[in-house]
Amino acid sequence: MKLAIMQPYFFPYIGYFQLIAAVDQFVVYDNIKYTKKGWINRNRMLQNGTDALFSLPLKSDSDTLHVCARELSANFNRDKLLNQFTGAYRHAPYFEQTFALIEQIVRYEDPNLFRYLHHSIVRVCAHLGLSTDIRISSEIDIDHNLKGQDKVLALCQALGAQTYINAIGGMALYDREVFKTQGVTLKFVRSRSFEYPQFGTHFVPWLSMVDVMMFNAPEQVSTIVRGCYELV
Repeated sequence: MKLAIMQPYFFPYIGYFQLIAAVDQFVVYDNIKYTKKGWINRNRMLQNGTDALFSLPLKSDSDTLHVCARELSANFNRDKLLNQFTGAYRHAPYFEQTFALIEQIVRYEDPNLFRYLHHSIVRVCAHLGLSTDIRISSEIDIDHNLKGQDKVLALCQALGAQTYINAIGGMALYDREVFKTQGVTLKFVRSRSFEYPQFGTHFVPWLSMVDVMMFNAPEQVSTIVRGCYELV
């Protein structure tokens, strides 16, 4: 069984979904510290030919809390966020079908940050036709006081993974030999570079998955998600 584990992100870039496509089970961390100014509740869209941030506003709280303990701001204006996407992409070739998905996700009413993000990941996966089993970390019976590589290995053992696949950015965090001693093969997903037309301007790479879906036909998106990467 092939396993991947990641923290949740809001409309992450395509590499996140390539990682999901590459495995049989995908664990989303809920009992992990929220990272201020990270990518958990924000990402980048194309706006006027360049990248621009969009984000989910959060209720003021301690930055030491886990993602599952954080909440969206009571003043979160869903219409304003949807208008940002409309203003940026209303002339994109696949705006209508992609915006329908975005609206379902943005209008989700659960105030809990983790549940809101988890719902968005599951909905995008369904839209892409990904059948990977998505699990929540706190629901798996391990010692959740473990950290880093030790926690990953505990999850691998608990779920019976023979292969653990991580995003390419984690190569410095894990030791192949340590995984091998535990009977687990360690691999990394590396996205291949690809370009597509964006309103005829210069190409801005690695934006949110929203950008990929706005400018590419569903079958092309499926091909990119399932095949435009390599395992190293």
